[in-house]
Amino acid sequence: MFLGEYDALPGLSQKGGATYYEPLEKEGSGHGCGHNLLGTGAFSAAVAVKDYLEQNNQSATIRFYGCPAEENGSGKAYMAKAGIFDDVDIAISWHPGTFTTVMTCSSLANYAATFKFTGKSAHAAAAPHLGRSALDAVELMNIGVNYLREHIIPEARVHYAITNAGGTSPNVVQPYAEVTYLVRAPKKQQVQEIYQRVVNIAKGATLMTGTSLEIDFEGAASNLIPNKTLYDAMQQQILEIGMPAYTIEDEQHAQAIYNTFTPEVQASALVGLYREDAMQLKDQVIANHIPNVLPEFVMGGSTDVGDVSWNVPTVQCTTVCMALGTLLHTWQVVSQGIMPIAHKGMLQAAKIMACTAVELINNPALIEEAKKEWKDRLDGEAYVSLIPEGTKPPTL
Repeated sequence: MFLGEYDALPGLSQKGGATYYEPLEKEGSGHGCGHNLLGTGAFSAAVAVKDYLEQNNQSATIRFYGCPAEENGSGKAYMAKAGIFDDVDIAISWHPGTFTTVMTCSSLANYAATFKFTGKSAHAAAAPHLGRSALDAVELMNIGVNYLREHIIPEARVHYAITNAGGTSPNVVQPYAEVTYLVRAPKKQQVQEIYQRVVNIAKGATLMTGTSLEIDFEGAASNLIPNKTLYDAMQQQILEIGMPAYTIEDEQHAQAIYNTFTPEVQASALVGLYREDAMQLKDQVIANHIPNVLPEFVMGGSTDVGDVSWNVPTVQCTTVCMALGTLLHTWQVVSQGIMPIAHKGMLQAAKIMACTAVELINNPALIEEAKKEWKDRLDGEAYVSLIPEGTKPPTL
């Protein structure tokens, strides 16, 4: 099974190929996480395996899953909750990046919700005592959560955005206001516990302001379960396939993009690599060297691939689709997404995924070993979706 993503990000519209910020559409969306490449590369891998099986008279079931709304909708989490992956043996995917390597990381589980406060409008000067400010409730909630940060595990993250401040006039006691929160932590249970504390703070804000509260679920994702059996097999394919050839034009464009980064971002480009790999890539703007496999770690972000990995052994790689140091969710990713470096990385990923699938098909013992490891890592813990019962996927 191959997983494809294809959603873009709001506010990241950008002219392709430009080495300066130039949105095509004000506040428009753009592929700031490379999902235009991700979905196409995964589909290419599925087609390649299909052709291989036909040419060699072999039989196996190959599926490509188009997965919507990874960024802001937990698409795969809804799919997992619906049991779509229950009869799958292995899941394979990838993500555009700045290095070519297997992904040995876990991820942070997350939970997002919007807190909608309702108060009572009034003239802010003539009759403030008759008003009940929903905006005050939002601000008090935010203050409370800021104090909470000191008393949660350091690996956790709590983000928020005021999505409705209630109005533009300071002379009105704002009757409505909304704030959206995103809670992250290494384990699902930790996310649930921290989220409940955030809910209690929101309830406290209503008591302080005389307002009422409605909570809307926005999305959730489980933590990713790595699989060494699978990522060792995929890394072997990476080494055999090797790196694409880059032209002088590729290097020049990557250098121009690299020059748009702050010194702090440039200095972080090789952070996390082994010293010998960092030395090999020093003074480069395209990582044309395959680094050694890193030990397992927990990345700072989240992905709904985590929900897939709770249901089926899952493996992913990343390939070079952008200049060293490029941060995801930026205009620079959008700009590079139509360039040859991105297309070369996409096709490289397709080859890696396809060859990994063929290796697994031809070596069923590897599949069984991966399944055993997956069961051992779960240690008897059953998959429980973080999506509340009865919740339907969001629609535009």
